[in-house]
Amino acid sequence: MQPEAKGWGTVRLKKTVVMVGMMGAGKTAVGTALARLLGVPFCDSDEEIVKAAQRSIAEIFERDGEPFFRARESEVLTRLVRGEPCVLSTGGGAFLSEKNREIVHEAGVSVWLRADLDLLWQRVRHKTTRPLLRTANPRETLRQLYEARVPSYALADLTVDAAPELSIEQMALRVSEALRAHGDVLEG
Repeated sequence: MQPEAKGWGTVRLKKTVVMVGMMGAGKTAVGTALARLLGVPFCDSDEEIVKAAQRSIAEIFERDGEPFFRARESEVLTRLVRGEPCVLSTGGGAFLSEKNREIVHEAGVSVWLRADLDLLWQRVRHKTTRPLLRTANPRETLRQLYEARVPSYALADLTVDAAPELSIEQMALRVSEALRAHGDVLEG
C-alpha cells in the first residue's frame, strides 16, 4: 500500500527508519503511527528478540546475561534493518552500542525522539513495566540514565523533539517531515 501523506502524494520508504531514545520518548507509539502514515510494517526489536528466544527480556537477562541479550539485539537489528523497509522501534539501550549504531547507519536511518527529563518522567512514573526504574529513587535513576545516554542518542541521523502538547499523530507527522527533509529516505 502506498500512502498519501499530507499532500505529498504517494510516498515510498527507501530504508528502514530506526526510532531511538529514552524510555517514555514514544518510540513505539510514534513509530506505530509513523508506519501507519507511511503504509509500511512496524517492528519492535525487543519483541523480535522475545519471539526468537521464546523468553521475556527479564528471563534472558537472568538466564543468559546482558552480553547474550546484546548479541541477540545486534543480530535482530542487522536482520530488520537490511530487510524490507519498515519503522523499527528499539530498546532504550540498543543505540548505546557503537556496533548497533554502525548497523543502523549502514542500511537505515536513525531518528532520536528527544524528550526532556520532565516529560519522560511524566510518561514513565506510573508504569510498572520499566525494570530499570525499580529503584529507591526512580526519578534520580531516570536522570542518571538520561545523562549517560544523551551523548549516544545525539549521534542519530535525525532528531525530532517531543513536546507534551503534541499528539502521537502530530509527532508521527513531525518525524515524517524530518525524513522528507533528509532526502534519501522517502521517495515520491
